[in-house]
Amino acid sequence: MKVHIIGGGNLGVSIALGLAKFATQHQVTITRRNISSILYLEKLGATVTTNNILEIQEADVIILTIKPYQVDTVLAEILPQISNKIIASAVSGLSIENLQSKIGANNYAVRIMPNIAAQFGASATCIAFHEAHKELAQEVVALFESLGTAPIIDEKLMDAATVLAASGTAFALRYIRASMQAGIEIGFDWQTALAISAQTVKGAAEMLLEEKIHPEQLIDRVTTPQGCTIAGLNEMEMHGFSSSLIRGIKTSLKQIKG
Repeated sequence: MKVHIIGGGNLGVSIALGLAKFATQHQVTITRRNISSILYLEKLGATVTTNNILEIQEADVIILTIKPYQVDTVLAEILPQISNKIIASAVSGLSIENLQSKIGANNYAVRIMPNIAAQFGASATCIAFHEAHKELAQEVVALFESLGTAPIIDEKLMDAATVLAASGTAFALRYIRASMQAGIEIGFDWQTALAISAQTVKGAAEMLLEEKIHPEQLIDRVTTPQGCTIAGLNEMEMHGFSSSLIRGIKTSLKQIKG
Protein backbone atom coordinates (compact mmCIF):
# COMPACT_ATOMS: atom_id res chain seq x y z
CA MET A 1 0.00 0.00 0.00
CA LYS A 2 0.92 3.63 -0.50
CA VAL A 3 0.32 5.56 2.70
CA HIS A 4 0.15 9.36 2.61
CA ILE A 5 0.46 10.99 6.06
CA ILE A 6 -0.48 14.66 6.26
CA GLY A 7 0.94 16.16 9.44
CA GLY A 8 4.51 15.44 10.47
CA GLY A 9 4.12 16.12 14.18
CA ASN A 10 4.74 13.61 16.96
CA LEU A 11 1.89 11.29 16.02
CA GLY A 12 2.42 11.39 12.25
CA VAL A 13 6.12 10.75 12.68
CA SER A 14 5.45 7.87 15.06
CA ILE A 15 3.20 6.21 12.48
CA ALA A 16 5.77 6.77 9.72
CA LEU A 17 8.55 5.32 11.88
CA GLY A 18 6.44 2.30 12.78
CA LEU A 19 5.60 1.57 9.15
CA ALA A 20 9.24 1.98 8.16
CA LYS A 21 10.32 -0.53 10.82
CA PHE A 22 7.49 -3.06 10.97
CA ALA A 23 5.64 -2.83 7.64
CA THR A 24 8.36 -2.25 5.10
CA GLN A 25 6.15 -3.48 2.27
CA HIS A 26 4.27 -0.17 2.39
CA GLN A 27 5.44 3.07 0.78
CA VAL A 28 5.15 6.09 3.04
CA THR A 29 4.93 9.79 2.27
CA ILE A 30 4.78 12.27 5.14
CA THR A 31 4.21 16.02 4.89
CA ARG A 32 5.04 18.95 7.13
CA ARG A 33 5.39 22.67 6.59
CA ASN A 34 8.93 22.67 8.02
CA ILE A 35 10.58 19.36 7.21
CA SER A 36 14.06 20.01 8.58
CA SER A 37 13.40 18.06 11.78
CA ILE A 38 12.01 14.97 10.01
CA LEU A 39 14.37 14.61 7.06
CA TYR A 40 15.96 11.63 8.81
CA LEU A 41 12.88 9.63 7.80
CA GLU A 42 14.20 9.61 4.25
CA LYS A 43 17.00 7.28 5.38
CA LEU A 44 14.28 4.81 6.37
CA GLY A 45 12.71 4.93 2.93
CA ALA A 46 9.93 7.48 3.50
CA THR A 47 9.26 10.41 1.20
CA VAL A 48 9.37 13.67 3.17
CA THR A 49 7.83 16.77 1.62
CA THR A 50 6.16 20.11 2.28
CA ASN A 51 3.73 19.41 -0.57
CA ASN A 52 0.50 17.84 0.70
CA ILE A 53 -0.57 16.74 -2.77
CA LEU A 54 2.70 15.22 -3.96
CA GLU A 55 1.67 11.91 -5.65
CA ILE A 56 -1.44 11.87 -3.47
CA GLN A 57 -3.44 10.52 -6.42
CA GLU A 58 -1.52 7.24 -6.06
CA ALA A 59 -2.16 6.86 -2.31
CA ASP A 60 -4.22 3.95 -1.05
CA VAL A 61 -4.75 5.51 2.38
CA ILE A 62 -4.50 9.14 3.41
CA ILE A 63 -3.91 9.65 7.14
CA LEU A 64 -4.68 13.01 8.72
CA THR A 65 -2.57 13.74 11.81
CA ILE A 66 -3.23 17.46 11.91
CA LYS A 67 -4.86 19.92 14.32
CA PRO A 68 -8.64 20.46 14.12
CA TYR A 69 -8.22 24.05 12.91
CA GLN A 70 -6.15 22.82 9.94
CA VAL A 71 -8.74 20.36 8.60
CA ASP A 72 -10.70 22.64 6.28
CA THR A 73 -7.56 24.20 4.80
CA VAL A 74 -5.94 20.83 4.15
CA LEU A 75 -9.09 19.28 2.67
CA ALA A 76 -9.59 22.28 0.38
CA GLU A 77 -6.09 21.64 -0.92
CA ILE A 78 -6.25 17.88 -1.42
CA LEU A 79 -9.87 17.14 -2.39
CA PRO A 80 -9.58 18.49 -5.96
CA GLN A 81 -6.72 16.00 -6.46
CA ILE A 82 -8.31 12.79 -5.16
CA SER A 83 -11.22 10.41 -5.66
CA ASN A 84 -12.16 7.03 -4.17
CA LYS A 85 -9.65 7.40 -1.34
CA ILE A 86 -9.75 6.12 2.22
CA ILE A 87 -9.17 9.07 4.53
CA ALA A 88 -8.24 7.95 8.04
CA SER A 89 -8.49 10.80 10.51
CA ALA A 90 -6.72 11.02 13.85
CA VAL A 91 -8.08 14.55 14.31
CA SER A 92 -9.49 14.93 17.80
CA GLY A 93 -13.20 15.71 17.91
CA LEU A 94 -13.81 15.28 14.18
CA SER A 95 -16.66 12.78 13.81
CA ILE A 96 -16.96 10.34 10.93
CA GLU A 97 -20.19 12.02 9.85
CA ASN A 98 -18.59 15.46 9.85
CA LEU A 99 -15.52 14.25 7.98
CA GLN A 100 -17.62 12.34 5.45
CA SER A 101 -19.68 15.45 4.74
CA LYS A 102 -16.48 17.37 4.08
CA ILE A 103 -14.82 14.82 1.78
CA GLY A 104 -17.88 13.90 -0.28
CA ALA A 105 -19.50 10.61 -1.20
CA ASN A 106 -16.67 9.53 -3.51
CA ASN A 107 -14.18 9.26 -0.62
CA TYR A 108 -14.41 7.15 2.53
CA ALA A 109 -14.00 8.38 6.10
CA VAL A 110 -12.45 6.25 8.84
CA ARG A 111 -11.65 7.49 12.31
CA ILE A 112 -8.50 6.34 14.09
CA MET A 113 -6.87 7.01 17.43
CA PRO A 114 -3.28 5.70 17.52
CA ASN A 115 -0.66 6.64 20.07
CA ILE A 116 3.01 7.46 19.80
CA ALA A 117 4.05 3.88 20.66
CA ALA A 118 3.28 3.14 16.99
CA GLN A 119 6.96 3.77 16.28
CA PHE A 120 7.79 0.73 18.41
CA GLY A 121 5.02 -1.44 16.96
CA ALA A 122 3.16 -1.12 20.26
CA SER A 123 0.28 1.30 19.64
CA ALA A 124 -3.28 0.61 20.75
CA THR A 125 -5.04 2.14 17.73
CA CYS A 126 -8.81 2.33 18.15
CA ILE A 127 -10.67 2.43 14.85
CA ALA A 128 -14.27 3.36 13.98
CA PHE A 129 -16.10 3.46 10.65
CA HIS A 130 -19.54 3.30 9.06
CA GLU A 131 -20.76 -0.23 8.41
CA ALA A 132 -21.11 0.60 4.71
CA HIS A 133 -17.34 1.10 4.53
CA LYS A 134 -16.44 -2.01 6.50
CA GLU A 135 -14.58 -3.78 3.69
CA LEU A 136 -12.45 -0.76 2.85
CA ALA A 137 -11.83 0.01 6.50
CA GLN A 138 -10.28 -3.43 6.96
CA GLU A 139 -7.29 -2.12 5.02
CA VAL A 140 -6.80 0.52 7.71
CA VAL A 141 -7.26 -2.07 10.45
CA ALA A 142 -4.64 -4.32 8.85
CA LEU A 143 -2.27 -1.38 8.49
CA PHE A 144 -2.44 -0.50 12.18
CA GLU A 145 -2.34 -4.10 13.31
CA SER A 146 1.23 -4.03 11.99
CA LEU A 147 1.89 -1.25 14.52
CA GLY A 148 0.38 -2.94 17.58
CA THR A 149 -3.26 -3.70 18.30
CA ALA A 150 -6.20 -2.21 16.38
CA PRO A 151 -9.52 -2.79 18.15
CA ILE A 152 -12.66 -1.73 16.28
CA ILE A 153 -14.93 0.34 18.51
CA ASP A 154 -18.21 2.23 18.33
CA GLU A 155 -17.51 5.83 17.38
CA LYS A 156 -19.31 7.13 20.47
CA LEU A 157 -16.40 5.68 22.48
CA MET A 158 -13.69 7.45 20.48
CA ASP A 159 -13.24 10.25 23.03
CA ALA A 160 -12.94 7.60 25.73
CA ALA A 161 -10.40 5.77 23.55
CA THR A 162 -8.38 8.98 23.28
CA VAL A 163 -8.10 9.12 27.06
CA LEU A 164 -7.50 5.41 27.62
CA ALA A 165 -5.03 4.83 24.76
CA ALA A 166 -3.41 8.18 23.98
CA SER A 167 -3.52 10.03 27.31
CA GLY A 168 -3.05 6.63 28.93
CA THR A 169 0.52 6.62 27.65
CA ALA A 170 1.28 9.57 29.94
CA PHE A 171 -0.52 7.91 32.85
CA ALA A 172 1.53 4.73 32.44
CA LEU A 173 4.74 6.74 32.19
CA ARG A 174 3.85 8.59 35.38
CA TYR A 175 3.51 5.24 37.18
CA ILE A 176 6.93 4.19 35.86
CA ARG A 177 8.42 7.47 37.03
CA ALA A 178 6.99 6.98 40.53
CA SER A 179 8.26 3.40 40.62
CA MET A 180 11.68 4.62 39.52
CA GLN A 181 11.72 7.26 42.26
CA ALA A 182 10.86 4.62 44.83
CA GLY A 183 13.65 2.48 43.43
CA ILE A 184 16.13 5.27 44.03
CA GLU A 185 14.86 5.68 47.59
CA ILE A 186 15.44 2.00 48.34
CA GLY A 187 18.96 1.98 46.95
CA PHE A 188 19.20 1.86 43.14
CA ASP A 189 20.81 4.44 40.88
CA TRP A 190 18.24 6.10 38.60
CA GLN A 191 19.29 4.27 35.42
CA THR A 192 18.94 0.85 37.02
CA ALA A 193 15.68 1.81 38.75
CA LEU A 194 14.27 3.02 35.41
CA ALA A 195 15.37 -0.10 33.55
CA ILE A 196 13.79 -2.40 36.15
CA SER A 197 10.56 -0.40 36.41
CA ALA A 198 10.03 -0.04 32.66
CA GLN A 199 10.81 -3.70 31.91
CA THR A 200 8.50 -4.83 34.72
CA VAL A 201 5.60 -2.85 33.24
CA LYS A 202 6.40 -4.19 29.77
CA GLY A 203 6.46 -7.73 31.09
CA ALA A 204 3.15 -7.33 32.93
CA ALA A 205 1.51 -5.92 29.81
CA GLU A 206 2.85 -8.71 27.60
CA MET A 207 1.51 -11.34 29.98
CA LEU A 208 -1.96 -9.78 29.89
CA LEU A 209 -1.98 -9.48 26.11
CA GLU A 210 -0.71 -13.01 25.65
CA GLU A 211 -2.94 -14.76 28.17
CA LYS A 212 -6.01 -12.50 27.75
CA ILE A 213 -7.04 -12.79 31.38
CA HIS A 214 -8.11 -10.34 34.08
CA PRO A 215 -5.19 -8.54 35.79
CA GLU A 216 -6.25 -9.87 39.19
CA GLN A 217 -5.52 -13.40 38.03
CA LEU A 218 -1.91 -12.43 37.37
CA ILE A 219 -1.72 -10.43 40.60
CA ASP A 220 -2.73 -13.58 42.48
CA ARG A 221 0.34 -15.34 41.09
CA VAL A 222 2.72 -12.88 42.71
CA THR A 223 0.96 -12.37 46.05
CA THR A 224 1.45 -14.77 48.95
CA PRO A 225 -0.15 -14.76 52.41
CA GLN A 226 1.56 -12.22 54.68
CA GLY A 227 3.96 -11.42 51.82
CA CYS A 228 5.54 -8.14 50.81
CA THR A 229 3.49 -7.79 47.62
CA ILE A 230 0.06 -7.81 49.26
CA ALA A 231 1.35 -5.47 51.97
CA GLY A 232 2.49 -2.99 49.31
CA LEU A 233 -0.76 -3.28 47.33
CA ASN A 234 -2.88 -2.67 50.41
CA GLU A 235 -0.83 0.38 51.35
CA MET A 236 -1.23 1.82 47.83
CA GLU A 237 -4.99 1.23 47.85
CA MET A 238 -5.26 2.81 51.30
CA HIS A 239 -3.83 5.99 49.75
CA GLY A 240 -6.12 5.91 46.71
CA PHE A 241 -3.94 4.31 44.01
CA SER A 242 -6.76 2.86 41.91
CA SER A 243 -9.33 5.53 42.70
CA SER A 244 -6.89 8.32 41.80
CA LEU A 245 -6.17 6.74 38.43
CA ILE A 246 -9.86 6.23 37.72
CA ARG A 247 -10.63 9.84 38.68
CA GLY A 248 -7.81 11.06 36.46
CA ILE A 249 -9.09 9.15 33.43
CA LYS A 250 -12.66 10.39 34.00
CA THR A 251 -11.41 13.96 34.42
CA SER A 252 -9.49 13.75 31.14
CA LEU A 253 -12.62 12.52 29.37
CA LYS A 254 -14.66 15.35 30.89
CA GLN A 255 -12.06 17.81 29.57
CA ILE A 256 -12.39 16.43 26.02
CA LYS A 257 -16.16 16.62 26.08
CA GLY A 258 -16.02 20.18 27.34
